[in-house]
Amino acid sequence: MRPTVQVGDPFTENLLIEACLEVMAGDDVVAIQDMGAAGLTRSSVEMAARGGVGIRLDLDKVPLRDASLSAYEMLLSESQERMVLVAKNGREDAVASVFRRWGLACVRIGEVTDDGRFRALHHGVEVVSIPSLSLTDGAPAYQRPLAEPAHGRAALDLATLSDTRDAGADLLALLSSPNLCSRAWVYEQYDSYVGGNTVIHPGGDAGVVRVRENDGALAMTTDCNPRYVELDPFLGAQHAVAEAARNVAAVGARPLAVSDCLNFGNPEKPEVMWQFSRAVDGIAEACRSFATPVISGNVSFYNETRGSSIPPTPVIAMVGLIADSERVAHAHFAASGQTVCVLGAAEAELHGSAYAAELRKHAGDRPPRINLDAEVALCRLCAGLIGAGRVTCAHDVGEGGIAVAVAEMCFGSPTVGADLQLGPCERIDQALFGESAGRILIAVDERDLEHVEREAAAASVALHRIGRTGGERLRIAVEGRATACVDLSVEALRVPWRNALRVIATQREQAA
Repeated sequence: MRPTVQVGDPFTENLLIEACLEVMAGDDVVAIQDMGAAGLTRSSVEMAARGGVGIRLDLDKVPLRDASLSAYEMLLSESQERMVLVAKNGREDAVASVFRRWGLACVRIGEVTDDGRFRALHHGVEVVSIPSLSLTDGAPAYQRPLAEPAHGRAALDLATLSDTRDAGADLLALLSSPNLCSRAWVYEQYDSYVGGNTVIHPGGDAGVVRVRENDGALAMTTDCNPRYVELDPFLGAQHAVAEAARNVAAVGARPLAVSDCLNFGNPEKPEVMWQFSRAVDGIAEACRSFATPVISGNVSFYNETRGSSIPPTPVIAMVGLIADSERVAHAHFAASGQTVCVLGAAEAELHGSAYAAELRKHAGDRPPRINLDAEVALCRLCAGLIGAGRVTCAHDVGEGGIAVAVAEMCFGSPTVGADLQLGPCERIDQALFGESAGRILIAVDERDLEHVEREAAAASVALHRIGRTGGERLRIAVEGRATACVDLSVEALRVPWRNALRVIATQREQAA
């Protein structure tokens, strides 16, 4: 049988969210929870266990699209656009009236009890009776064997790796690669106008949606570099959290909370279980540093093809808070004559980089180093500068290093070029394509530059001026080199970056 997924209706989902927000603004509801994994069972049991009470459900009253569903299917169905609410006694009709006003069904399906058990009736027969805690905090815990994989990867030895011979060609190759090219071919097929409240659309570091009620906004991003995690699950998972934080900070948001999607192979293999355990530990430590609780998530195991696991991929979804929706930064240069600066330390590292892995076929044995304290300070500074109106253009330095990041900043509408000079470095590829963590590129008006430098110094965050915006070309020089390492028109970079994903998908479809 072909596997299927539950299909959602974004319009109904939005109505449900609006109705829930309305009832939560009043005093009629005690608790509310969405029906995600394990459907009605999980949402009901978790609420009961947290409250130290029991819950009894009458499944005959649950609205169904298919009347033939068994009690088992009803309790575990993950159909979308559903929430479970616990209303105060006597306020059930008031709650239901709110949902009816939004065109949604709202029915009473059970009640809270004092016996601490999760019970369910179907056709008058009790089909479930189990202590709520046995499905939550009291559930049995697996202690699966762990074993670090014997990968045998060699360290990246720069002494035996020749420097780039054509930095411009290498930049074009990276921008056209599957992991770095534009995703517009996918996301432009979908509506990104969230009720008319979208402030920043897909294509930058994070999406931003206005909260009309208080003129604030929420920033949202998802991040993970499976290559980093495969090299070192603990550090790679920390990189995922830190990059997500930089992405929301780059639009002006304070990192607020995390949801994760942990995708791994077969946990019955000790090596996979070790990857999973180390990644969870890395996420936990990074989230403590950023004070971002993990408020939801899911785990997906057994992701294998013919016995080979996928790369470990703990995806981090982070939400950030913006006090004023008018004070945001975009990822593209908006004007000529601005000073381009790097916020954060600029140690050049090729370890685990896209350049080393994709163009030189040797990623090494570790990801770049990471300093969580420095990452926190960087994000706080960047969000603060944007909130103060001093910075309106910012972009995280991630895969592909500074060269890829600044090229992406040129791809706005209209396009704006840049002329940059990076500090001295023994190797051109390290300076351009190194993926050292903890860096954000910003473009600053001349009138704000002194203030930005003063704030960076006060926050103990390094700041380096590296050039200015303007023109129709991207030129990148490295101090000590006689000529520019990259000198290409923005259009020559933008077109292959923009079209690569569609071309790759078409070629693979034709080859299948």
